[in-house]
Amino acid sequence: MPVAARAHAKINLDLRVLGTRVDGFHELRTVFQAVALHDTVTCVPREGPLAIECDVAGVPLDHGNLVWRAADVLWRSIRRLGAPRDVLIRLDKRIPLQAGLGGGSADAAATLLALTRLWRVPVRASQLTDSAATLGADVPFFLSGGTALGLGRGDEVYPLADLPRHWIVLVIPGFGVSSADAYKWYDQERDLDRGPREPQHVPGPWPSRAAQMINDLEAPIARHHPEIDQMKLALRRAGALAAAMSGSGSTVFGLFQRRKDAVTAVTRLSGAGWRVMLTESLDRSAYTRSQRPRAVRF
Repeated sequence: MPVAARAHAKINLDLRVLGTRVDGFHELRTVFQAVALHDTVTCVPREGPLAIECDVAGVPLDHGNLVWRAADVLWRSIRRLGAPRDVLIRLDKRIPLQAGLGGGSADAAATLLALTRLWRVPVRASQLTDSAATLGADVPFFLSGGTALGLGRGDEVYPLADLPRHWIVLVIPGFGVSSADAYKWYDQERDLDRGPREPQHVPGPWPSRAAQMINDLEAPIARHHPEIDQMKLALRRAGALAAAMSGSGSTVFGLFQRRKDAVTAVTRLSGAGWRVMLTESLDRSAYTRSQRPRAVRF
C-alpha cells in the first residue's frame, strides 16, 4: 500500500555566517523554525526502476533530485545492490522553489521516513539522522522540526524551546536565488562595511535569545535584488512585528501574533506583484504528528 508523508517548509529566524571551513563549506549558526506549509511525498510500490513524478515544472525527476538520492541512501543501507527500484515517488509541491524555505531538503527527509515504513527498514533515529546529513546540510532538521539551533554547516541540530505560535506571511518574488549564488555574493562582499545590523525583537514570550532576526546573507543578496528590501519594508508597513529574508532567499517573511492581522497583511500585499502565502509556526510535537508517515489509498 502507498505511504505518504508531509514535507514541511522552514524559515530561518536567524542566520549568521561565521567563516569558511577547511572543507570549503561555510560555518553557520542558524535558528530553524518549522512552518505548516508543506509538500506531500507519496511512495507507491510498483515494479521497475525508481521513478519520480511531480506536479510542478522545473523539478528534476532524476538523481539530481534529493528525493532520488534519499531513496538511494536508504536502499544501500539495507544492503541492496544496484539502483533503487520498485517504487514511484510522487511529489505534490506547494513549497516554492529556490525560495529559502527548504523544500528540497524537506522532501528528502519525508522520503526517508516514508520509505523506511514502506520497505520496513529497521533503523534507529541516529542512523536516519546520519543518512540525512549526507544528503544536505539542513536535511537533519526536517526529521525533527519545531524550533532548533543549527551549527556547523547547519547539519548539527539542537532543539530549542519552541517559538510560541505565530502567524507567518511569506512574500515570494518572481525570482529565485540559488544557495551557490547567495554564498558567492556573500564571499565577494565579505570585506565590505555593511554598517550596523539592528536586531529585531521576536514578538511574544519566548525564552530563547538565539534569534535576533539577522540574516548575514540578506544584504549581499539585496544588492543584487533590491526587491528583497522592498518586500521587507512592505511587510513592516503591513503590520509585521518583525521581518527578514529566509535562508538564502528569495522569500521574505513577517511574524504576526494575531491571525486577523496576518490575513489583513496578505490582502494588502497581494496586489504588489508578489506571491503571498499565509502559514503558521509548528512546534516540535505538532510537527511530529503532522509528518508521521501514513498508509494511503488511491
